[in-house]
Amino acid sequence: MTQDHTTAPDATPETPAPWRPSRTVAVVLAGGTGTRLGLGIPKQLLKIAGKPIIEHTLAVFEAAPEIDEIIVLMATGHVADAQQIVDKAGFRKVSKVIEGGETRNATTRAALDAVGEGDVNILFHDAVRPLVSARIVRECVNALWSYTAVDVAIPSADTIIQVDEDECITDIPVRSRLRRGQTPQAFRSGTIREAYRRAEGDPDFAATDDCGVVLRYLPGTPIKVIDGSDENIKVTHPVDVHLADKLFQLAAAQAPRLSHRSYTEELAGRTIVIFGGSYGIGHDLAELARGYGAQVFPFSRSSTGTHVEQTGDVEAALKTAFEATGRIDHVVVTAGILEKGALAEMDEETMDRVLQVNFVGPVIAARQSLPYLQQTKGQLLLYTSSSYTRGRAQYALYSSTKAALVNLTQALSDEWAEYGVRVNCINPERTATPMRTKAFGEEPEHTLLAAEAVAQSSLDVLISDLTGQVIDVRRAPGEPAPVPAQPTAAEQDRLPSGVDAG
Repeated sequence: MTQDHTTAPDATPETPAPWRPSRTVAVVLAGGTGTRLGLGIPKQLLKIAGKPIIEHTLAVFEAAPEIDEIIVLMATGHVADAQQIVDKAGFRKVSKVIEGGETRNATTRAALDAVGEGDVNILFHDAVRPLVSARIVRECVNALWSYTAVDVAIPSADTIIQVDEDECITDIPVRSRLRRGQTPQAFRSGTIREAYRRAEGDPDFAATDDCGVVLRYLPGTPIKVIDGSDENIKVTHPVDVHLADKLFQLAAAQAPRLSHRSYTEELAGRTIVIFGGSYGIGHDLAELARGYGAQVFPFSRSSTGTHVEQTGDVEAALKTAFEATGRIDHVVVTAGILEKGALAEMDEETMDRVLQVNFVGPVIAARQSLPYLQQTKGQLLLYTSSSYTRGRAQYALYSSTKAALVNLTQALSDEWAEYGVRVNCINPERTATPMRTKAFGEEPEHTLLAAEAVAQSSLDVLISDLTGQVIDVRRAPGEPAPVPAQPTAAEQDRLPSGVDAG
């Protein structure tokens, strides 16, 4: 069990004996039926961002080094559905998927029985809070070294009023002292067991909140509050589904950086095909990957006459790489163009070129790449830009195609999961490339990201286990971007009017 033993300076253990839990167990409460959403299935089985909500939630605890074991309390009649999700995702920490009780009281008691005796850290978390962060989990577990009960909450942005049976205000509490409760709620096992034992003697006992049980039946027990997050929403109403889906879309994943030796171990002998590999990000990625021993095949309109929007060209490019090396591990599509101007004033030829290169091209590359990537359990890597989150005037088609690539990434990662093929999307901020200079002219260096930085992040994603993710690449504060190498005059003439550069 990996835990950080640091505590707050003023924290004082409640008992003289040091707390030495045998393990830390996350109990995922998935007993909801989805009635408020108007669904025919429990809401935790509803898909958001390509996966059932409960799968997103379990993945957080599976990845948390502080968590040793996960127990799922599932809605009646749907235990098999939850078990299937666990098995398919390969969650190794999930030890039990059992049926929850008819009430919250009964569900918590079932969870305590499943955990068993002994000194254990227990975290209770709503399955329909899929955006809980690793930071929240870590701080909850760490707080249990000093406190026996821990809650998660955020400040209330609204004024809270108290009303009577006639809906008239009776009190307005001071907002600065109010918090909105979230989960997880964490306990030393002895504390939560004792609270429920005492509650059994109360004929009016009805739990809706485990910290509330401790507060009521173990008065005087300090309950530490950990800062939650606005993103840690509970999917309860129809609008929550849309909010959660958008939050997942906007969430930026991060790929781990490796040592030089590890890059060589990961990339030596792999085959990488890059469409749009002559300049800028694609070129830098090719050079970087070659330096670590990868076999790289860059294709582009200017250098090899390869048009990514033409099926025959893509098919021939992939065949060339495969015949040379006998494998294709990664396919990268950096090709993309940007034409500025009002949509109503754009000619049909220009509109067609933007749509074909920016969207149809990646679709063709994806379709043609799948048979090769299935053999190697490889990855398709696409590129979007910050404009995908909101359409922008003078960039209507560009913004639209970039949003489409994000949706394509998330859809294909779900479709191709059964083949073991990963699909991700890089979202770089404005990047210093020769083609960006052609489209926008000279720009202040300090406002641009280096193409090499985007290439490095791209490489990190290619050798990671990520899939279905949009990975933001941002320039560190105060970091200047190097001036990009300029193409020759002949090469300049072959460049499109703009490229996807973030």
